[in-house]
Amino acid sequence: MATSTVEKLLLAAPRGYCAGVDRAVQTVERALELHGAPVYVRKEIVHNKHVVEQLRERGAIFVDELDDSIPEGAITVFSAHGVSPMVHADAERRKLRTIDATCPLVTKVHREAVKFASEGYTIVLIGHDGHEEVEGTMGEAPEAIVLVETEADVDALEVADPDRLAYISQTTLSVDETRQIINRLRERFPNITGPRTDDICYATTNRQAAVKQMAQHCDLVLVIGSRNSSNSNRLVQVAQEHGAASYLIDNESEVDEAWLDGPRTVGISSGASAPEELVQRLVAFFRSHGVQDVSEFEVMQEDVRFMLPKPIRQAMAAAKG
Repeated sequence: MATSTVEKLLLAAPRGYCAGVDRAVQTVERALELHGAPVYVRKEIVHNKHVVEQLRERGAIFVDELDDSIPEGAITVFSAHGVSPMVHADAERRKLRTIDATCPLVTKVHREAVKFASEGYTIVLIGHDGHEEVEGTMGEAPEAIVLVETEADVDALEVADPDRLAYISQTTLSVDETRQIINRLRERFPNITGPRTDDICYATTNRQAAVKQMAQHCDLVLVIGSRNSSNSNRLVQVAQEHGAASYLIDNESEVDEAWLDGPRTVGISSGASAPEELVQRLVAFFRSHGVQDVSEFEVMQEDVRFMLPKPIRQAMAAAKG
């Protein structure tokens, strides 16, 4: 075993599940309880391998698209990242019984896209190309939306009417980077309009704020989350920008012992789709390496809750009745 110099663990708070992820995972769990297996899920319900695997074991079948592998009339859940109107239409055509687990904060961005497009704006969407959330949002008004990922993209932007320009953003981006991109948009297009409230969701913002403060007290920050989780990747980036070495891991088995030779204080956070049990397993790993000083690094408390989708609430009420 390599030498470990780690003496202290700090656990970022808030961390882990956000209200949208909690709602989406519960939606699949309740659908399985109410309707029995299989329940089909388009894409990963949330971007976490561990969660997807657990639901698969319980009878969820994950599909990339609504293709012929889903029988007509089957219960089909849409993931937390949202889908385009085309996917809704496709599901209707195939007579699927859909349950939409899109995070309400993503739905808000979709509504903004529809509103701006109906008012004749060209919409600049700040986001990551290929991310499911971005694909769903762009599908609301494909002719009206252009995607930018960086300030350089803003500099290269050509629009028909600079006075009819609006911006929206993916909900899981770096708060600081997005602010810089919005500032650049405002510099280039002084009349650009935006949403009434920030699109980056409260959970992304809060988790980044906690890591930003915690990283300054740490030599190393480990973030639990899957590679395809946008908000988890951003936490690693924030930790690195604020003075700590940082790595993204799926679970404790991915810790490289060489990382532990040197650091005295290690911070732990987890992305918005990572369950708390993975954090506790990582803490147990460090305790087995002799670390006894474990404390919460709380920056703020969260109390956001979202109601389950209507079809689930109705089915639960009927089952009780």
